[in-house]
Amino acid sequence: MRPDLRDPRFILLALAVALLVATFGAPVVQMTRPGYDLLAIVDITGSMNVRDYVAGGKPVSRLEKVKTALRDLIVALPCPSRVALGVFTERRPFLLFEPIDACANFSPLGGAIQAIDWRMAWEGDSRISAGLFRAVDMARELKTDLLFFTDGQEAPPLPASGGSVFEGRVGETHGLIVGTGGYELSPIPKFDDRGREVGFVAIDEVPHESRFGLPPKGAEQREGFNARNAPFGATAAVGVEHLSSVKEEYLRTLSEKTGLGYFHLDDNASLLDAYRAAGTEHDRDGSLDIRPFLGGLSAACLFAAFSVGPLSDRIARRRRPTRFAWKRQ
Repeated sequence: MRPDLRDPRFILLALAVALLVATFGAPVVQMTRPGYDLLAIVDITGSMNVRDYVAGGKPVSRLEKVKTALRDLIVALPCPSRVALGVFTERRPFLLFEPIDACANFSPLGGAIQAIDWRMAWEGDSRISAGLFRAVDMARELKTDLLFFTDGQEAPPLPASGGSVFEGRVGETHGLIVGTGGYELSPIPKFDDRGREVGFVAIDEVPHESRFGLPPKGAEQREGFNARNAPFGATAAVGVEHLSSVKEEYLRTLSEKTGLGYFHLDDNASLLDAYRAAGTEHDRDGSLDIRPFLGGLSAACLFAAFSVGPLSDRIARRRRPTRFAWKRQ
């Protein structure tokens, strides 16, 4: 019996076979595609453990929020894009690895991001401006954009004379300072020597003022002031450095000094859109393997071929007139 060439099932089966055969000989398509090169530096200092974000109805730390946002950003980047990763603590960033293809190496890249932990910190201080300026230099050397994730809390606080001086060229490196954390002051988790959480940082456990350099204006009015022996006064300053919030005004100041953009990390704005606006797009040669698409279409046609038959029979039965057989009593 010759097959009915107009039968939809026959057409779908023939198309499935043709697409399957094509998957063995389909060439890889060469094309020029836009991509990005970026260096992501993540602040891992103590205040990044503050839980002022919510995910799944549960509070999560700033560090966990950053890791999730960074993974989501990399997933959304066009291929081919390259990503380098580093961490920041004390006064300098540490490069974990140089730029790698984010699409071809997403699994190890995602694993490295997930493994970032506050326990990797080698010092407890947090000199944000010094770390940022060195990260800008690092990004320039790697020829990448920069994403610097931080809450902006300097620990200890900056001296009255101010922080580090930026000696680079403003705007030479593109990218974003990504402010993390809420706007309300929150307690900072405290950990023991074994990394176990034991409460929150107390008011008397952190310095509330830097006493390096010259004293601030008005220091002579403080109790116990002595220009030679006690230029900052005789009593320790008391503030809110044991609490933490995103220091957005300070981060915007650093943004102006470096020429980087500023973005506050929350659920109401897109980090990808902000980065695309501030980053540098590169046109580079790429390839597109169309075999998975052909294989998927073949499978879809095969599925449709075996679905059309029962569906057609059901429709045909509905269109037939109903006949009633009457039995004589």
